[in-house]
Amino acid sequence: MEIYIDGKFYPKEDAKVSVFDHGLLYGDGIFEGTRAYNGRIFQFEAHIDRLYDSAKAIALEIPISKEEMKVAHRDTLKKNNLKDAYIRTIVTRGPGDLGLDPSNCTKATVIIIADRISLYPDELYEKGLKIITVPTRRNMPETVNPMIKSLNYLNNILAKIEANLVGASEAIMLNQQGYVAECTGDNIFIIKGKTIATPAVSFGALKGITRSVVMKLAAEMGLEVVEPALTRYDVYVADECFLTGTAAEIIPVVEVDGRKIGAGVPGEYSKNLKKAFHQFAMENGTPIV
Repeated sequence: MEIYIDGKFYPKEDAKVSVFDHGLLYGDGIFEGTRAYNGRIFQFEAHIDRLYDSAKAIALEIPISKEEMKVAHRDTLKKNNLKDAYIRTIVTRGPGDLGLDPSNCTKATVIIIADRISLYPDELYEKGLKIITVPTRRNMPETVNPMIKSLNYLNNILAKIEANLVGASEAIMLNQQGYVAECTGDNIFIIKGKTIATPAVSFGALKGITRSVVMKLAAEMGLEVVEPALTRYDVYVADECFLTGTAAEIIPVVEVDGRKIGAGVPGEYSKNLKKAFHQFAMENGTPIV
């Protein structure tokens, strides 16, 4: 595996950053996850735009242009001979000193890693997840805004630890007002009748790119798409539930906090959306070459 770092490629074992890098010392940086399917980079423009939006939000200057960033992504995939892959893009504040002041970091570091990924075992995509709600609340917009894909993911990790401790595959995180925000790494959807609902980004959810594609596909299926305030009650009494994310794609949820969702098996809309998404992803995207 060859890793891109600041315009050069390094074997995996030689891909290194300084111990003085602010990304390591303070989680000072951003990241983005992108997928390539069938020789095309899925929703490429949207992912690159979100990367640069995250950088702007934390006053981080990315040292290459968007077009140069796109070329670097294509080169990384070609260097590793990958047509189907998960791409992790990381931009750190760069090396500085042991102090907190980011102005002492002279230049941001850009890292691109391309590899295959399997977030959950295949059987869970068929049988569905059993998840829980955790005590850890989602960050408020006034702290580390959930819209920023920052390297400071400790909020999500703490929630994931709470899920791990009870053997749950994922965790629902509530916002400070007690409304459903998102899961530790995925957006959440519920279906009731002919209505599909997902928390609005104002409730602490990331504006997921897979989320946006699924909302479009759901509308094309004739479902009414809404973004209301959701409580745990709404999740418990839903007919169906599923999670979305670049790495997870679409995965059904069959149990939340010990309550069966619907019949306790993946629902028809969830299965149809999963199928429609895979077809859409395989047929759409920016060619690698």
